Amino acid sequence: MADTITALETLLMQGSLSDPELLAAAEQAPDYRILPEATVIKIGGQSVIDRGRTAVYPLVDEIVAARSAHKMLIGTGAGTRARHLYSIAAGLDLPAGVLSQLGASVADQNAAMLGQLLAKHGISSVSNAGLSSVPLFLTQVNAVVFSGMPPYNLWIRPPAEGVIPPYRTDAGCYLLAEQFGCKAMIYVKDENGLYTGNPKTDKKATFIPRITVDEMKARGLQDSILEFPVLDLLKAARHVREVQIVNGLVPGNLTRALAGEHVGTIITAA
Repeated sequence: MADTITALETLLMQGSLSDPELLAAAEQAPDYRILPEATVIKIGGQSVIDRGRTAVYPLVDEIVAARSAHKMLIGTGAGTRARHLYSIAAGLDLPAGVLSQLGASVADQNAAMLGQLLAKHGISSVSNAGLSSVPLFLTQVNAVVFSGMPPYNLWIRPPAEGVIPPYRTDAGCYLLAEQFGCKAMIYVKDENGLYTGNPKTDKKATFIPRITVDEMKARGLQDSILEFPVLDLLKAARHVREVQIVNGLVPGNLTRALAGEHVGTIITAA
């Protein structure tokens, strides 16, 4: 391992950062897992939070009960209000970076509301800068709430078509799970998981309990349950090589998923 690190240091000092030999050496370097016992949970904005207390209160109770046995980083989606903002901003011909900032503001609001509901249990919400204090929160109360929108803002990579930010809250929560080296990524939605079609409009749609990224793309399902970039992030990941989508409107589903049960749909990198 020492020889690998020494060779990498030499290449970094002497070559281009895009040099193939340097990239190959960096791939062989050890990758430290920062929070290997924690699970990232993404609470959907439109699918859960926008439904109000009937959907949110039971999940709050589950989170409070689960924190005795699980360390949780709880990310929030943006939802319907963000879609309304995207519609207005796109109509004004504003760029993707501005839309990204607007979407982040709504995800921030949802994180603030969820954080206030959990405050009496000692669970706080943190902003982007506050992510450095996440290990302390996990040590003390086993849970913390954060806004799921990645902080790219004006620096977001423009989409191939249109101006809707491609990296939104699904991607933001997944990136946090991967970069912290967490043990699991759970998406809490309002459906049982992935289907062959939209179960809200297609009565013939059938449930898919497990699928790979390549299978999803081959079947044209790449943008049917998660943001498209998440699939490519999953394929390139070192730590979080699968994600699970569960129906948060069914009491107990989140608790079962945290315990390692196969509850909804599992999407794997390979």
